[in-house]
Amino acid sequence: MRMARLMVAAASMVTVASVAGGQMNGSETAPPKLVVLVYQRFSFEKAAEIDQWEIGAARACQGLDVPNSWIVMDAVTGEPEALSFDPFDSFEQMEKPVAEWGAIYAAHPELGRLQGQIMAALTSQRTVIAVRRDDLSYRAPRIDLSKARFMRVLEVRLHPGRENDFAEAFEKLSAAYEKAQSDLPWVVYQVNLGTPSPTFLAFVPMRAVGENDDLLRSHAKVLAAEGDAAERMQQIAREAYVSMESNLYAIKPEKSHVTAGFAAGDLEFWGARGTGTRPK
Repeated sequence: MRMARLMVAAASMVTVASVAGGQMNGSETAPPKLVVLVYQRFSFEKAAEIDQWEIGAARACQGLDVPNSWIVMDAVTGEPEALSFDPFDSFEQMEKPVAEWGAIYAAHPELGRLQGQIMAALTSQRTVIAVRRDDLSYRAPRIDLSKARFMRVLEVRLHPGRENDFAEAFEKLSAAYEKAQSDLPWVVYQVNLGTPSPTFLAFVPMRAVGENDDLLRSHAKVLAAEGDAAERMQQIAREAYVSMESNLYAIKPEKSHVTAGFAAGDLEFWGARGTGTRPK
């Protein structure tokens, strides 16, 4: 259902080469090769109604063979906003939702009405498409998104042409975390479409907010492990970064639509969701 908001943007996309590798750990609960991220802000006066509309739309989709999945997260820190995380294996795979959502709304007017109400309450929206960067991630094959309850998201915007500097910094950071034997993995994505400057996103899935304590406790060990690389990483941050922002989001299963296979990873949290189908 969220994908309908991307239909116009997706229709104008051109296929580009992906730097992502194959599917991690062979599971649909692993970080996807591509992710469509939709950041939305709504009228404050409509907050309670928007929750009900989004829950209603997700429930309606449970009984339908819809062409894609999405995970909805609400901001805990930063500006009040919702973030939709829509997984895909390729740009080609995005063509199916673009082709099918119009017919789904036409066949199910109530779903279309809910979507219209949600869109009417928007005050702003931005959409980006990002590609997984395995070389900059840390123990990402261990990530099981179905187990996550919260998502810490780091967004780094760069000056043009400084992508290699960011890659160098995160390769050093990953090496330091490995040396410090941190157990909290992350996955990095590079924005391919949707931002005016080069942008990278690091996602840290968490089962509980308390896992932020683990990050704090490991900070000293990581700094020590960085050694001589610390000064170079600070230099890169000063010279290459336009901005850096870290925020925490709470995953909302009642607003999300995932496959039955994904939900099976943690039925207590997700319930019996999805149709069990996945676009090919």
